[in-house]
Amino acid sequence: MYFKVVAALLAVVACVHGQTVYLAGDSTMAKGGGGSGTDGWGQYLAQYLTIPVVNNAVSGRSARSYTDEGRFNTLINTVKSGDYVIIEFGHNDGSAGTVDNGRQSAVGDGYDTTATVTAADGTKILIHSFPYYLQNAINSLKAKGAIPIISSQTPDNIWSGNVLAAPSRFVGYAQTIGTRTGVVYVDHSSYVAQAFQKIGQTTVNTYFPNDHTHTSATGANVVAQAFVRGLLCGSSTLKSKVNAAGNAVPNGCL
Repeated sequence: MYFKVVAALLAVVACVHGQTVYLAGDSTMAKGGGGSGTDGWGQYLAQYLTIPVVNNAVSGRSARSYTDEGRFNTLINTVKSGDYVIIEFGHNDGSAGTVDNGRQSAVGDGYDTTATVTAADGTKILIHSFPYYLQNAINSLKAKGAIPIISSQTPDNIWSGNVLAAPSRFVGYAQTIGTRTGVVYVDHSSYVAQAFQKIGQTTVNTYFPNDHTHTSATGANVVAQAFVRGLLCGSSTLKSKVNAAGNAVPNGCL
């Protein structure tokens, strides 16, 4: 019932505004981010676009759990032809140890890659790869006439000297998904890294009040600007919807 109500409300928003940008992701994108004092970058994207943004990111979610909870289905049923959908996961998609956490995906970039995991009650569960969950969602969105954009996850605030630590395997997986499905890929990870490294570690540390993953409002805005920069440097038609403020975001193309 909850998802039906959400879908109906989102459909009303889309009808009123016409073309809409929808966001699907985890806490780094979601309203409220990772708790007190944090916020997700998706809350700051709309100020850089000429069309409305609906933030459907949810804290703690992965490609698998967002799928299993029916959130992608809700989104697929909501979008209209011409709507954009920005998809960004990765922070919660890694393995959790011996007991399944409901979020991990099978290791590997193959669409058909699977693994068997054990739930807390001892039940054996078959899970699929990160590309499997996202490629299915992207292809279903495309079938509705929507325009998906696959984005790599944001980097953690972990440094090696003056450089952020190497990105996780899910950054490469996201790029592979873009190639396979024929949708635009935005290397959000690299554009955020560029912005953070130019700002410097001392200031960037202030953007992470609780941990190395979740940003403050100020940090979230920097991350949103980095996404816009990546968008402008790519081939997505969404860049035609970037307003003057968006065109003025800092840094250049990588």
